[in-house]
Amino acid sequence: MDHSNREGERGSVPFRTDRFFTVAEKWYFSTREGFDSGPYANKLRAEEGLKRFLKVAKLLPPAEREDEYPHRVY
Repeated sequence: MDHSNREGERGSVPFRTDRFFTVAEKWYFSTREGFDSGPYANKLRAEEGLKRFLKVAKLLPPAEREDEYPHRVY
C-alpha cells in the first residue's frame, strides 16, 4: 500500500485501500464511487479493466462528473 502523497497533494496522507480484491479466486477492482467491476480471471486483467474504466471516466464532461460525484474520478 502507498503511504506517500501523490503528485499535487499536500499535508497528511489520507487513508487508502487497495483497489483490487479477490472473491472465489476471481479478481475485481473498486472505485471511490462504490463501483465494483469483475470478475476477471487474474489481477493483470483486473488492472487492465481499471485502466479502461479510468480512460472512459476521464472522457465525461466535468459538469456531469461533478453532479454525480463530489470528487474527481480516479
